[in-house]
Amino acid sequence: MANAATAPKSEGLHYLVVRDDIAARIAAGDLKPGDKLPSERRLQDEVGMARGTVRAGLFQLEAEGVIYRRDRSGWYVSPPPVIYDPTRWEGFMSYVEAQGRSPTTEVISAEPIVADALLAEVFSRPPGAVLFMIRRRRYVDGRAVLVERIVVDAALAPDVLRFSLDRSLTSILKTEYGLSVVRNQVSMQPCALTGYKAEALRLKSGLPGLAVQRISYDAQGRVVEFDHEYWRHDAVRISVETRVR
Repeated sequence: MANAATAPKSEGLHYLVVRDDIAARIAAGDLKPGDKLPSERRLQDEVGMARGTVRAGLFQLEAEGVIYRRDRSGWYVSPPPVIYDPTRWEGFMSYVEAQGRSPTTEVISAEPIVADALLAEVFSRPPGAVLFMIRRRRYVDGRAVLVERIVVDAALAPDVLRFSLDRSLTSILKTEYGLSVVRNQVSMQPCALTGYKAEALRLKSGLPGLAVQRISYDAQGRVVEFDHEYWRHDAVRISVETRVR
């Protein structure tokens, strides 16, 4: 690690010494994905800087997606991101497993709701129609990477809440209700993870994320799912295959 003698003296830039030093160790392979970083106190002793300066350097690396924090455990090198094509109607469990990773799903809540004006328009249903809202937290290799809210039309899947929703909802809709998606309307934008999204992902509020909204249609033009996903920015890489006409 760099020491105080080699640190730049520009006021306010000392945290970059910490940032650059750790980033160099990761790039060189001295610290590998999943490895735990030295404690903040040890880093403080090694560089001879204030703890606040060390933390600023760590926060910078976190914002860049290079490292992440675990509650009451410390800092770790971020694993490789999951490759994700949001235009495909493919279950999370399926595409994560296909990449040699271990996916798990935790149901936060699952309940009937009534359609407000927005949902009524999305589902082409009258206001007050019964829908189901499912909130889930998704993990890759034991790390929470996204929180999602899925709305399903109760008219198409009338008793879907009786199933175990910690498994693939895609498979349930296919096998139990014969529902298949032929078209997705997808929008994506960067976002700040705040409120329940940051809390659900156990993140410091305000860190960057990726918001994905998807409306999935069957061959009859009916909306099968209306999905909002909020990803950790360091956990996903978008890859979309297109055909040139």
